Amino acid sequence: MALQCGIVGLPNVGKSTLFNCLSNARAQAANFPFCTIEPNVGVITVPDERLMKLAEIDNPKRVVPTTIEIVDIAGLVKGASKGEGLGNKFLANIRNTNAIIHVLRCFENENITHVDGTVDPVRDKGIIDTELQLKDLETIENRIGKCQKQATAGDKIAKRQYDILMQYKEALEQGLSARTVELTAEERKVVWDLNLLTDKPVLYVCNVDEASAVTGNVHTEAVRAAIASERAEMLIVAASAEADIAELESYEERQLFLQDMGLEESGVSRLIKAAYRLLDLQTFFTTGADESRAWTFRRGMKAPETAGVIHSDFERGFIRAEVIKYADYVELGSERACRDVGKIGIEGKEYVVEDGDIMHFLFNV
Repeated sequence: MALQCGIVGLPNVGKSTLFNCLSNARAQAANFPFCTIEPNVGVITVPDERLMKLAEIDNPKRVVPTTIEIVDIAGLVKGASKGEGLGNKFLANIRNTNAIIHVLRCFENENITHVDGTVDPVRDKGIIDTELQLKDLETIENRIGKCQKQATAGDKIAKRQYDILMQYKEALEQGLSARTVELTAEERKVVWDLNLLTDKPVLYVCNVDEASAVTGNVHTEAVRAAIASERAEMLIVAASAEADIAELESYEERQLFLQDMGLEESGVSRLIKAAYRLLDLQTFFTTGADESRAWTFRRGMKAPETAGVIHSDFERGFIRAEVIKYADYVELGSERACRDVGKIGIEGKEYVVEDGDIMHFLFNV
């Protein structure tokens, strides 16, 4: 599944440092605005302890984790919606992503300049929110003109579109993001092609100094208060410390570093998992002597669609799915043991696949 999270933020907030930690790609990190000109794309392995457990049980020839794509997008500045800085390029790049990771600077460091002179993550958040909202308002107003004419001429679909567009317009004019407008699934289908920037799910990442990695600081508390009404998730990550961790060669060294910081899990690992959830993704598994593998699917997908993640022929010729729950597989220790005690479910086309399901698809083409 080619789904992407875009990392956004003002210049010099730590986006590229964080991106470097997330992937093997090496986005240039420097102390001046617009260091990142073209978006860097990293294919990120999603850490999943369940896959490792399955590999321990089956001892396969290979283990294949699932992945997502992270895009590091050029820093945005005030006036981007009108083309200032790299505004038009930034907005085009973010429109192509499925979700947003918004990095906010929550650390003081006189050696790293801030484009506005002082550290204020709530102000910084407001700058980017405003620019994205202004661009969305432009999109909405352009569409309203077309819909209004069609609605007046008696087009019922255009009338429904117009009503929804006016809801968006009202919210955006009040300085609210499009995601605050509550629509039914049916209403969303009517305006599916708008692709509004502020309608994308967002994860706020507070980039802090190492001393604040566990408990946060006054800046992170200010951000938490500012996003309270957004139903958005927030993570605290010390990007500079994560960069140091990434340089360590062994797992044991990395774990000792984390323990010294008072952390059980790296910020990068937590961020990847949060990004996966942000995209509304889940994981099913296939496992055996040849391969233990994690596969990505969208929450709510039925068995035939999920089979299509492996190969289109699996979906086209779907007959049924054999399903073992992860907990049963781990407890009993093999597919054979699960079969012997009746722990394999036989599911048809209407089965909604659950996160962690171990699947075997039967098909005929």
